[in-house]
Amino acid sequence: QVQLVESGGGLVQPGGSLRLSCAASGSARINAMGWYRQAPGKQREFVAHVTNGGSTVHADSVKGRFTISRDNAKNTVYLQMNSLKLEDTDVYCCNALTLLRTYWGQGTQVTVSS
Repeated sequence: QVQLVESGGGLVQPGGSLRLSCAASGSARINAMGWYRQAPGKQREFVAHVTNGGSTVHADSVKGRFTISRDNAKNTVYLQMNSLKLEDTDVYCCNALTLLRTYWGQGTQVTVSS
């Protein structure tokens, strides 16, 4: 079992920055962690992914603006979001991939508004 708790969301103006955190706890070995985002009535969208070894993948829509990182000792993944745009407004959820299944957090709201 893995429990995920996200934090760091909030309201920010266009061009601003936020840093999301996702802390994992539990007994299962986590192989990779990532961030997705979802607006009401829309499909979940991939944002970024990081493996145990530190390899990262970012969606084209956030490349150059968002950076995923991971602290394996703390079992925590971060998403540094810079140059935020109105269209980045969403609920951001982290996930954790284990050998048997993928776990999801509850999500944290990010609102970009002037």
